[in-house]
Amino acid sequence: MSVATAKRATLLLEDGRVFRGKGHGFEGEAVGEVVFNTSMTGYQEILTDPSYAGQIVTMTYPMIGNTGINPEDVESRKPFLEAFIVRRMSPIASNWRTTESLEDYLIANQIPVISDIDTRALVRHIRLQGSMRGIVSLIDHDEASLLRKVKDSPHMVGLDLASRVSIEKPYPGSNEPLTFIEFSRLAGAQPTDRHIVAYDFGIKTNILRDLVHLGGRVTVVPSKTPAEEVLNLKPDGIFLSNGPGDPEAVDYAIRNVQHLLGKKPIFGICLGHQIMGLAFGGKTFKLKFGHHGGNQPVLNTDLNKVEITAQNHGFAVDPTSLPEEIRITHLNLNDQTVEGMEHRSLPAYCVQYHPEASPGPHDSYYLFEKFFKLMKDNA
Repeated sequence: MSVATAKRATLLLEDGRVFRGKGHGFEGEAVGEVVFNTSMTGYQEILTDPSYAGQIVTMTYPMIGNTGINPEDVESRKPFLEAFIVRRMSPIASNWRTTESLEDYLIANQIPVISDIDTRALVRHIRLQGSMRGIVSLIDHDEASLLRKVKDSPHMVGLDLASRVSIEKPYPGSNEPLTFIEFSRLAGAQPTDRHIVAYDFGIKTNILRDLVHLGGRVTVVPSKTPAEEVLNLKPDGIFLSNGPGDPEAVDYAIRNVQHLLGKKPIFGICLGHQIMGLAFGGKTFKLKFGHHGGNQPVLNTDLNKVEITAQNHGFAVDPTSLPEEIRITHLNLNDQTVEGMEHRSLPAYCVQYHPEASPGPHDSYYLFEKFFKLMKDNA
């Protein structure tokens, strides 16, 4: 579908703010929490990041779709976001790796899109009022009807979305788009004796690539896998992945991590960081509009060094709730929220941001190397 033949589309927020534009992608509608992402590139990785489940993503960069879609840059088995908002959808895909247009990809995955709205005004509204529920519709344009649908939708607080996006069975296995052999080949490395069990709360493929690239042998397990089953796999280390939703709602994961602490080295990213914070005995809270993008400055307090990081989260760990044995290692320089922490005596550490980037800068890759050193030191 070209821009010229696009259908009508409506975005309505729960506070009554309405945006009218052009519709693309799936000819339907979707409800979710409306957030914005400040990355200039990498829309394909953003679309396929499972951490966006339950959310409608607004891109602040004005032109989206001009590089199309390719099979190498997907971060999961399919897109998990609810809907997509862009300033302009490019009718032309021009890249040597392109296998299909963004338009066709969104239609195939039933993702509705609204374009040709003032995304700057929308982002400013979210920054001032906070993230809120909304609806993107290509089939219903009645404001009263749309508002009822939004009001009937669940709030993000209290939602366990990790179990929704997680795999059903452990892999490597043929039921997943990237088996262990396949992502080993992509990483260009041979596995070692370091066996890592990775909890899938919404894990991104590039995390697996990075773990394998350093020589890890990875087994990915569903989000609700009991701690005893994980230990029976005889891992050298345990990885807690990123994922969507409210961390306090994944109480099963918190209990499992509490059981695993001290038994094996643990490394957590994003939702895994929040789960670890709760397992340590801390609390989490919802951010006003979250951190979504590839340009967040983070201070490494150990080195007094700034890292530019990729982030995607709507919750944060409350530093005042953490016990004495937890040491904060990284802080967000925009709002001073906790971006990293580690246990003073146990082999366990975590970061709120995404050292695997995809998309984003690679300043924090050392965190994966730290995990392998921790496994070696605790072998």
